[in-house]
Amino acid sequence: MTFSILLVLFLLQRFGTSFIGKGFGPIMLLWFGFLAVIGLSNMFADFSVLKALSPHYGLMLLFSKTNKVGIFILGSVFLATTGAEALYSDMGHVGRKNIYLTWPLVCLALLLNYFGQGAYLITHLAQIKAAKAFENPFYAILSPNLYLFGVLLATLAAIIASQALITGSFTLVQEAVGLKVLPRMKVEHPSLSRGQIYISAVNWLLCLCTTLVLFYFKTSEHMEAAYGLAITLTMLMTTLLLFEYLRMKEKTPLAYLVLVVFGVIEIIFLLASLSKFAHGGYITAVITALILAMMVAWYFGNRVRERYADRSEMVNLRNYKQMLLDLSKDESEPLFTDNLIILAKVKRDLSIKREILYSILDKKPKRAKVYWFVSVNTTDEPYTNYYTVDMMGTRNIVNLQLYLGYKMSPSVNLYLYQIVSDLMQKDVIDEQPQKYTTNPGRIVGNFSVLMIQEVLSPNTRISPWIRLLISARIFLQDHSTTPVQWFGLETSEVHLEKVPLFLKKRSVPVIEQRVILNPKDIKRSTCE
Repeated sequence: MTFSILLVLFLLQRFGTSFIGKGFGPIMLLWFGFLAVIGLSNMFADFSVLKALSPHYGLMLLFSKTNKVGIFILGSVFLATTGAEALYSDMGHVGRKNIYLTWPLVCLALLLNYFGQGAYLITHLAQIKAAKAFENPFYAILSPNLYLFGVLLATLAAIIASQALITGSFTLVQEAVGLKVLPRMKVEHPSLSRGQIYISAVNWLLCLCTTLVLFYFKTSEHMEAAYGLAITLTMLMTTLLLFEYLRMKEKTPLAYLVLVVFGVIEIIFLLASLSKFAHGGYITAVITALILAMMVAWYFGNRVRERYADRSEMVNLRNYKQMLLDLSKDESEPLFTDNLIILAKVKRDLSIKREILYSILDKKPKRAKVYWFVSVNTTDEPYTNYYTVDMMGTRNIVNLQLYLGYKMSPSVNLYLYQIVSDLMQKDVIDEQPQKYTTNPGRIVGNFSVLMIQEVLSPNTRISPWIRLLISARIFLQDHSTTPVQWFGLETSEVHLEKVPLFLKKRSVPVIEQRVILNPKDIKRSTCE
């Protein structure tokens, strides 16, 4: 039953949170109202439970002689503090204002319900000690008439909580891709709201992992150890990130205050939760290690590749300008395309990878009317959207720099048609009238995209660790979203060419040439 519910939930993700939220919103309002009413009605049995508002009693229990487990008792109560992080991770989907308005209601409802459970435990302490099995206090405070309704409502609330975690994962992955610490993944926008996104790869990977965890632990009680440790680590990482943010904003005193206050509390909870490592917490550690390994391979693999790259592999585009002009006019070569799009990083000094020009000029001369060297730059602002053009003193060699915010979709294909039309209207490049077309008066020719795929050459002198890091990065690049999908080029003609990647080339030994005067002088090899 649980598996069926999870499968339906993941199938619904492609329709967007606005579609799902229309049904979930009223249910959540009913759920928290139900929690508040049930808790308040049971709290009348013993108002002494309100003493729990004072930390004095908690500290007394923590340092009491009757507490045989010491600080590790905090690991048993930590789950009562969780849930808030799911709300804030989902802020991009439901909006900051909605969370700010509903948080007081959520907090009050939870407090009242916990007070009601506490009052029930106090008044039924003798019965609980006599009972052989301990019943969940939340279900124990429900009257028989409301029991089935409470179970159904709790099940729906659990589904909605899972929804918040799923959509929060989409947001986190999109931000990580924008920061270039994860491979590119195709992002879809199911609704008109840009904050609501859907990432198919993440959705089904979460579905697979959740299913495996479900069948491994089987019950929610067994999952508590893994979940508690995961939330503790999440809170600690959030504190460290907030500290770095405040420190960068030159609010140093406040940054260290936040780090000390929240850091001490969360480290205490972390130490308490470590006792659960052997009881399921190791699942959290394994998943975290896998994700971290992927991020390290992607981010540092690229940095190491750039550090070890042979400088001779970079050439200046300006030095090949005349050759490209001559090739464009050389009618003895067949016309490869009207507009040849090369997605490559062209630096400010016009340096570019040699392999790109090798593919255009040497491998098979690719004659085009216009050569477009397109660099896609991600800015720190979310919605940046502009471009610059350097024609290099020509009418058909374009150094195009696209500047897109980290929240903007890199649909290069759509931008190119707009840019070509703009440059033709400004008489920067020549028109490209088409003889055969379904659009009368068409002046923009066809597009062909040249993609370069690097393969690590065995003739490379690097350490095994660096080779493993770069190989892992190339593997992730080849098995994640392709540049064609990422840059929105599915409807374009794409040519993929593989080229070897040389990092610190090995010196090739010179083979000795010997002149054979007499065939009889040749000694037979031992393998003959």
